[in-house]
Amino acid sequence: MTQPDPKDIFRHEAAEVLENLEVSLLDLGDALDDMELVNSVFRALHTLKGSGAMFGFTEVADFVHEFETAFDRVRSNEVAPTRALVRVALAAKDHIARLIAEPEIHGDHGEPLLERLRQTVGAPGAAAEPIVDAGAADAGWRVRFRLAEDALVLGANPVLMLDELRALGPCDVRVSLAGLPALEALDPAICHLAWDVAVRADCERGAIEDVFMFVRDGMELEIAPLAPPEASATIGDGPAPEMMATGLPPTDIPPERRERTGTAAAGGGSLRVPAERLDELLDRVGELVIAQARLSQIAGQSDDAALKNVSEEIERLATGLRDTTMGIRMVPIGSLFGRFRRLVHDLKGQLGKEMEFVTFGEETELDKTVVEKLADPLVHVIRNAIDHGIETPERRSAAGKPPVGRIRLSAEHQGAEVAISLVDDGAGLNTARIRAKAEEAGLIAPGSVLSDSEIHQFIFHPGFSTAQEISALSGRGVGMDVVKRTMEELRGRIEVTSTPGAGSRVTLRLPLTLAIIDGMLVRVGGNRYAIPLSAVEECVELPAEVAGGGKGRNFLNVRDALVPFLRLRELFRTSAPPELHQKLVIVSTGEQRVGLVVDQILGNTQTVIKSLSRLHSGIEEFSGATIMADGSVALILDVANLVRSGQRLDSRLREQQDGRAA
Repeated sequence: MTQPDPKDIFRHEAAEVLENLEVSLLDLGDALDDMELVNSVFRALHTLKGSGAMFGFTEVADFVHEFETAFDRVRSNEVAPTRALVRVALAAKDHIARLIAEPEIHGDHGEPLLERLRQTVGAPGAAAEPIVDAGAADAGWRVRFRLAEDALVLGANPVLMLDELRALGPCDVRVSLAGLPALEALDPAICHLAWDVAVRADCERGAIEDVFMFVRDGMELEIAPLAPPEASATIGDGPAPEMMATGLPPTDIPPERRERTGTAAAGGGSLRVPAERLDELLDRVGELVIAQARLSQIAGQSDDAALKNVSEEIERLATGLRDTTMGIRMVPIGSLFGRFRRLVHDLKGQLGKEMEFVTFGEETELDKTVVEKLADPLVHVIRNAIDHGIETPERRSAAGKPPVGRIRLSAEHQGAEVAISLVDDGAGLNTARIRAKAEEAGLIAPGSVLSDSEIHQFIFHPGFSTAQEISALSGRGVGMDVVKRTMEELRGRIEVTSTPGAGSRVTLRLPLTLAIIDGMLVRVGGNRYAIPLSAVEECVELPAEVAGGGKGRNFLNVRDALVPFLRLRELFRTSAPPELHQKLVIVSTGEQRVGLVVDQILGNTQTVIKSLSRLHSGIEEFSGATIMADGSVALILDVANLVRSGQRLDSRLREQQDGRAA
């Protein structure tokens, strides 16, 4: 097996640390008096410095060291944090990212940033009132620690840790040999020693915890305030000798401490796995699901009870494996939403606009592939909302609005989809201007009858823009085209609503997953089709008096509610004679309930989604295909596009009927 490049490991870890650093800095900008955020920033910098030096990124380590030194003045309450400091720190964070991505190229650009940092934290009059740390001890700290058995193998050096403790102040160091085995059983790769250190310095507890930042997993660590001087004289004669005799038994460690160190690492934790391996695993699971379906079909045609039992057991295991694998691929969309806080923060300063950015539904889970591909489209949607939607404070005040605009980004499950909505309270879309621009570009004939929703869709046309000036942010008609192309690639769709003067809502609707779904298998004529089961609400029999009705869309009274339905036989132009007792499958799409008339419901099936060929990829009524147990292929219905296609067919039929009547 190929071993991963240690530098790649550092880059992955550094990306997460930088992401957390950015979040902490943005939070600090909103709560300048929150010292925990200051400490969080400092810990992130300390981690970057240590791991950067460890993996040979000396440029990063040197720059972060200076960055950390400047921020230490804030941490030690010599200087109060300011928004100016946050802005410079964010720029410095970006520089660190560049140093990691492209070593030995951007090093010269760091000094001006460091100088700005020094000037910011050294500004006169910025000194803050010292904050008393409740956790600080007057006499110092007593630190007992034993490293994990594999600490030496992983590169930890207890001598360096002791040196770091000594750098905090005078230390009394005692070593325990109680855990040392007999010579014949001694493994030189295992650390058998424990230490008891009395740090006689007026430092914060966090400074001591930072010393062990990189070796916390699996180690035993106890930090307690040092006893008063008169009592400390007995150190070495009281508890310490006991430790010398017995080491650091786990029972000596408070339960809450054990939970945060070794026990926590053993019971929880996570494992980093390359995304390619997850994709490969999912492909294998997909093949297993198809094979299991074939086995179930063979068992269903057999009278062998043992074969049936095995088939049922394989089906149970395959379903569990599928659900587990799919769960691994699902990630909260909050990891994506967090990136846009920085975008909004920067655009506010760039455009001189004030706005509040709020997010909801961060816990909503979506396939990782979808989440990764959503980053660019959402960037363009947010940039357009800020650049074109939100007005300046002066214009908002003149319009009777609060001077601070509001942008709300949310995600929620709706049936078989995830709806991601961006709502702003800006000026809204200028429908008349969009229409005029579309007519000028020849996209529609003058005077064409279109709904506002249809007109708003032109903003996603390549090169389409109603901006009178091209700015650094928008105006070339490229960004929204990216949104449309990405949504088509993800089998999603875009909905736009807008109210002049009140704002706009852009909703991106996406399938939950791109891999395996539960489907309902139906027959229409001689062909089989799969309907995503999560979109199915119920199935009823189509009454005989309704089954022979007119063409196009019709309505059925289902428990006193009128449900429009589409005849798939008409949509798919099936010539085979219809079944005597047709079925109505009622599905939900967005806020609509629509019935689909089919000849027969064949049952449920696990559907492994296969992409259509390039030749057929433009058929919007189908989201893909699946291989059935007998080796045949069934098309998967794209419910939302199918309903829209049916509505268009209904409109055409009505127009034809009206034309004949005229």
